[in-house]
Amino acid sequence: MIVRTTASPTATSRPCRQLFLACMAALALALGGCAGTQPQTGSASPESGTATARPAPPSILLGDLFRDVALSGLFEDGKDWADARAVRDPQAILRAYRRGQPGGAELREFVERHFELPDPGTAATPLPGLPLCRHIAQLWPILTRDAAQPPPGSSLLALPHRFVVPGGRFREVYYWDSYFTMLGFGEEQATLRRAMVDNFAHLIRRWGHVPNGNRTYYLSRSQPPFFFKMVESLSPQDPDAAYAEYLDVLRLEHAFWMRGGEDLRPGEAKLRVVALPGGARLNRYYDARDVPRDESYAADVETASRTARPAAELHRDLRAAAESGWDFSSRWLADGTDLATIRTTAIVPPDLNAILYGLERAIADGCRRAGDEGCAEDYAAQAEARREAMSAFLWNAALGLFDDYDWQRRALAGNVSAAALYPLFFGAASPEQGARVAETVRTRLLAPGGLATTTRSTGQQWDAPNGWAPLQWIGAEGLRAYGETALAEEIARRWLATVHEAYRSTGKLLEKYDVQERRPGGGGEYALQDGFGWTNGVAVALLRRFPSAADGLEGVDAQQCQVDARLAA
Repeated sequence: MIVRTTASPTATSRPCRQLFLACMAALALALGGCAGTQPQTGSASPESGTATARPAPPSILLGDLFRDVALSGLFEDGKDWADARAVRDPQAILRAYRRGQPGGAELREFVERHFELPDPGTAATPLPGLPLCRHIAQLWPILTRDAAQPPPGSSLLALPHRFVVPGGRFREVYYWDSYFTMLGFGEEQATLRRAMVDNFAHLIRRWGHVPNGNRTYYLSRSQPPFFFKMVESLSPQDPDAAYAEYLDVLRLEHAFWMRGGEDLRPGEAKLRVVALPGGARLNRYYDARDVPRDESYAADVETASRTARPAAELHRDLRAAAESGWDFSSRWLADGTDLATIRTTAIVPPDLNAILYGLERAIADGCRRAGDEGCAEDYAAQAEARREAMSAFLWNAALGLFDDYDWQRRALAGNVSAAALYPLFFGAASPEQGARVAETVRTRLLAPGGLATTTRSTGQQWDAPNGWAPLQWIGAEGLRAYGETALAEEIARRWLATVHEAYRSTGKLLEKYDVQERRPGGGGEYALQDGFGWTNGVAVALLRRFPSAADGLEGVDAQQCQVDARLAA
C-alpha cells in the first residue's frame, strides 16, 4: 500500500590457493548458468568471485524514476518500493515516466499502474492465547516459503528449495538470521534444514558469496558468514563429515572474504581485508557499492545531507554496517552518536574475525576428513594466525574484552559491546581472556532482561537498551564454553522472561527487546517487526540448553516445546 508521509592471515598467497580460486570461479560460472529472465548489467564486480553476470537492482534499472519515487514520500517504508515488481519492461516504464514527468497524485497513479506492490494484507497468525512454545510451533509453517522462482520484473533472486523468512517487512531469506532461526529446528525439520543449507550453497556457487538476502539490491554485500555453522547443524555428532561434504562451498566463501588481501602492505585495506602492522591480516565489513541503499534510499540521502563528507564514502559505510547486521550502532560512529559520522570500513571488528576464525577451523577439519592434509595444515595455520592477530590488535586489556580496532587511527575504539563474546563462542579466546570477558559482561552488559547490545543509548537499534536474540545465544553459549555456566544460564533466564512477558502483553514474538525495561524494543529505520525467525529459534534453543530457565514462566515448559515442535512439523 502507498502511504503519504511527512517527511589473510598469511603475508603471501600460495600457488595452490591461486589455483583453487581459479577453479572455484570456473565452477561458479559452470553451476550458475545464465540469470534467466532478470535484466542483467555487465559482468560480476571484482569481489564476487564469479564471472556470472549480475541482475541490476531497481535503483539502476529505473534510474531517476526510482530516485524520484523513493524521495517522494509515497511509501512509508522504502523497502516496499524496492520490492515492487515492474509489470512491463523497466526500460519502457522509465521512458514513459521521462516523457510525462508525473508528480503528486499523478505519480501515485503512475506507480500503481506500472508496478505490482507488495501485498499489505494481514498475514496468517497462530491462534491467540496459545502457550509460548505452541505459538512458536505454529509460526514455523507460517514463515516457511516454497522455492523462489521470481517472475519477470521482480528484484527477488531465485532459490531452489524451501526456506524460512524472518517475518514482517522481511519477505525474503536473510543470511545470518537463518542460522539463528534454524537453531529452533528439531529432527522433524531435518528436510527443511537441509533445504536451507542447500539454498545458501546455491547462492555461494552462483554469486560467489551469500548476499545479505535474496534480492538484487543485496548482491553487493553479504552478512556475518554463519554458513559453516548451518552446515555443522546437519551432522552435530560428526561436524567434520558435513564440512567435508560442503568443502568446495566453504572454501569459496572464505575466498570471497579474503579476496584483495594478497599484496597489501601494512596500513592498507582492500575490499574486506585489512593489513595491519607486522603483516597480520584481519577483516572488516564492506559493500561493493557506494550509493544510497535501494531499501533505505530516502534515509540515506537524508543522512548524507547532514554532513560535508563525500557522499560515496558515507554510503559505503552505511552499506558496510548493513553487511555487519548491526545497522546501526555506536560501534561504527566516529562521535558515538551521529549516524552521519559512520565509518564502518575503518573498523576491524571482533565478531567478524571470530566467525572467520571458526570458518578456517571448519575448513581445516573438513579438509582433514577429506584426506587433504596439506589443505588442513594451510587453513589451520590461517586460523592460528588470525587468533594471534585478534589477541594482538583486538584485545583491550583495560576494559577486559575484545574491542573494535580502528585501523586508520591505529587505536582500539573502546567499545563495550556484546560483540566481545564472539571470540568465546568460536573458541578464539584464551581461558584468561574468557574469564575477563565474563566479568565485564557481568558488570557492564548484563541487564534485567538479558544481555544488552552496548552500554550506549543512542536511539540506534543496535545499542542500549535493546537486546537481540542472536547475541543472547552467542553470549550464553560462549560463556558456557569457558566454564561460566551460571552467568550463561542467567542470561538465558532473563532473556526468556523478557520474551515471555512481551508475548503475554502483545501476543507476538518480536525482532528485538528493551532489556532494561523488559518490553518491546525500539529505534532504527523501520517499525518494530514481528514474526520473528531468530527470536523463535533462539528461544527454543535456550530452553533446550537451559531447561531450568523456564522455571516460573507460566505456560512455558522446555519439554513441551519439543512436543510442540513435532506437532508443527
